[in-house]
Amino acid sequence: MSKKKLGLPNMDIGIDAKQREAIAQGLSALLADSYTLYLMTHNFHWNVTGPQFNSLHMMFMGQYTEQWNALDIIAERIRALGFPAPGTYKEYVKLASIKEVDGVPKATDMIRHLVAAQEATARTARKLFPVVDAANDQPTADVLTQRIDIHEKTAWMLRSLLEE
Repeated sequence: MSKKKLGLPNMDIGIDAKQREAIAQGLSALLADSYTLYLMTHNFHWNVTGPQFNSLHMMFMGQYTEQWNALDIIAERIRALGFPAPGTYKEYVKLASIKEVDGVPKATDMIRHLVAAQEATARTARKLFPVVDAANDQPTADVLTQRIDIHEKTAWMLRSLLEE
C-alpha cells in the first residue's frame, strides 16, 4: 500500500526518492560493517590474553563503546531518509564487507584483524561520498566524515602496535 493511501505525508527534504534510497543503501552497508566491527572488537575485548592483556582489554573497550554509539547515529540517519534500518545478523552478513573471525586469535592477530576491519569500514563510508555529494546531503556527509576520521585514526593506533 502506498504512503498516500495510508495517510502518510510525502517526504520532501530536498533530496529525491531515488537519491535517498541510494544513500540509505550505502548507509545500510556502513551500518553492517560498523556492527560487525563492533561485535569483533567486543569479542576480542572478552578473549584477549597475553602480556598486553590489560592495555588491549581497555583499548578494545573504548573502541567497542565508541562503535556502539555510532550504530545509532547511522541507523537514525537511514530512518531520517525514510527507509528502514537493517537490524538482523542475516542482513548484516549479507551487507557487510567484513567477514567474521573464526576462533580466538592470538593478541597480535586480533590487532591485525581489527586494523583490516577499521580500514574496510572507512572504505565503505568513503565509497558513499559521490552519491551523497550529488544529492547535496550535508547531514549524511557529516556522518561519513566523522566515521572515516574515527576509523582511520583507530586503524593507525592499532597499526602502531604492530611496529617493531
